[in-house]
Amino acid sequence: MKLMMFPKMVSSHDEGWAWLMNVHPSVPKMYLLYVAPMALIPPAMLLYAATAYGDTMLGNATMNVLWQVVVLFYVAEMLMVPLIGAVIQRLGKVVDAHAEYHDAFAFAAVVPTPLWLSALALFVPNLLFNALVMGGALFVAGMLIYEGSYRTFQLEDEGKSLLLTGSILAAGLVAWVTLMGIAFVAWGSALS
Repeated sequence: MKLMMFPKMVSSHDEGWAWLMNVHPSVPKMYLLYVAPMALIPPAMLLYAATAYGDTMLGNATMNVLWQVVVLFYVAEMLMVPLIGAVIQRLGKVVDAHAEYHDAFAFAAVVPTPLWLSALALFVPNLLFNALVMGGALFVAGMLIYEGSYRTFQLEDEGKSLLLTGSILAAGLVAWVTLMGIAFVAWGSALS
């Protein structure tokens, strides 16, 4: 995945998305070379924040417990992307459109990029700043879904694209809330 294409993907359903759909990256290649390293950013940043900010972040948890939480979170991220790829592929039926699984997987792999990168905000120990960055990341992810649905499903109709975007946003938010729930439940059980 060329990161220089990423800004074009946010603002156009032709430029960056056309490149990605024409390249047709294989699922294993995209999974190992893009998803696996990008999904490492949030767990790595949680470890960084815990060591840099100490008891403020860790509470009464040990580093051993923190490692268990971040490994669980990483595994959940790695399972979620192929699952969401399958969900996105099936959601095409909402607008009578079809996408191959490798295209839906590529779509599912690119969309969480701003969420993964937003974890870098943990370099700044400010809750408000981190919340604003996360909100911006959610907005950019929504724009990626809107722009990507055109090319991935080869849509021509704005209404169908908006309907599909809403369906994918809903599924994506469920996935994101599930991931956050796993993280918070694991963290809560680790602290108790």
